[in-house]
Amino acid sequence: MSILVLELRQGDVMVLNGAPIRFRTKSRIELTAKARFMFGKQILRAEDADTPARRIYFAFQTAYIGTDEERNTALTRVRGLIEEFKTATTSALAREILDKALAFAETDNCYEALKLTRRIMRHETAVMHASL
Repeated sequence: MSILVLELRQGDVMVLNGAPIRFRTKSRIELTAKARFMFGKQILRAEDADTPARRIYFAFQTAYIGTDEERNTALTRVRGLIEEFKTATTSALAREILDKALAFAETDNCYEALKLTRRIMRHETAVMHASL
């Protein structure tokens, strides 16, 4: 059995199996079983999902830590968002990364999909700043 130890600061938020938890004090926790969780800067608030790549990330996030019903809806949404992004982008690498991310999500590995989507978010930011 593998154990994951996390250290969280006062005020940090963690979503564990769909339930948001706010830490009132600095805490050290051990997860001793498989769990779907995100914490700190990994979590994107709905109001911050304001670009195409961020909307994809938010949909993957919901598919990862949401309820069973939310997960199914989010996966359907992410498929559409990825198709829109792939149609609009000129980057073959971005399309390839998004295909890999979706493949991970389809095999219930949304955490890896989120990691890949963070790369797309950085790419999107760089392209947007370059066009200014």
